Amino acid sequence: MSPAVEQHSELSAPVRAAYSYCETVTGQQARNFAYGIRLLPTEKRQAMSALYAFSRRVDDIGDGDLPPEAKRERLEATRGVLERIRKGVVEQDDTDPVAVALADAAERFPIPLEGLDELIDGVLMDVRGETYETWDHLKVYCRCVAGAIGRLSLGVFGTQPGAPGAERAPEYADTLGLALQLTNILRDVREDAGNGRVYLPADDLAKFGCTDGFPAAAPPAGADFAGLVHYEVRRARALFAEGYRLLPLLDRRSGACVAAMAGIYRRLLDRIEREPGAVLRGRVSLPGPEKAYVAVRGLSGLDARHVSRRTVRRRV
Repeated sequence: MSPAVEQHSELSAPVRAAYSYCETVTGQQARNFAYGIRLLPTEKRQAMSALYAFSRRVDDIGDGDLPPEAKRERLEATRGVLERIRKGVVEQDDTDPVAVALADAAERFPIPLEGLDELIDGVLMDVRGETYETWDHLKVYCRCVAGAIGRLSLGVFGTQPGAPGAERAPEYADTLGLALQLTNILRDVREDAGNGRVYLPADDLAKFGCTDGFPAAAPPAGADFAGLVHYEVRRARALFAEGYRLLPLLDRRSGACVAAMAGIYRRLLDRIEREPGAVLRGRVSLPGPEKAYVAVRGLSGLDARHVSRRTVRRRV
């Protein structure tokens, strides 16, 4: 029997049920994420599902219909759950399956739970309706809601023993999170506008004549919307290039998971670049076969080997 199976068989019935709940939430509500973590061994996949389910709870509060004060109260109550997990006082028969699963995951892996505090802080920025004047301002938000998730995930993945440059893995994970979040922002620009939210930096919007926002399925009159999108795509590509340096530092299956998830978003970025106006007409997505191709490419290690060769060339 493999070590992973042995570890899985040691779980109590309540903990197994808690993980099962988290995996169901992940499969139903995060198709791209679920597609990536299916490449992981059981115990890592379960831990990632627990992280996702907790993060989803936080996001759902921020995106819900409650008034701002009620959202703030709910978010602070969720922070209280996190504090109970941090103190190790969540019992296996607790009525909150997400807390049970995350508490078990935090015992098995060195997960930096403070990253979930950052996520809550980022969602509180949404609740306050903050906007962002510059990319430096937006980066603060992106690091809270996405960079932190990268660092939390790294706690589950770990790095390969003796991997050169492993000390920079948290930095790369954070940067890859920024790349994913900026891609999300571009993909959801119309949906966010419908919810009264504008994430793209105000100085970028002004530069391309888009200060009036995106209220319709067509670019604002006189605006260089395509120029704006291509500008942000170049920024995202630079973040991907830096963040992908994480891949050679991970074991094969963890690297495949990251390559699959990041690869899906990078291909979304390609589609957005080819047809910028599509993001104003609806959500851009990849068909299932293309996601499967990205997963196979990740599992084969092609992306990790490509990054390794490029890194070696830079050193030379």
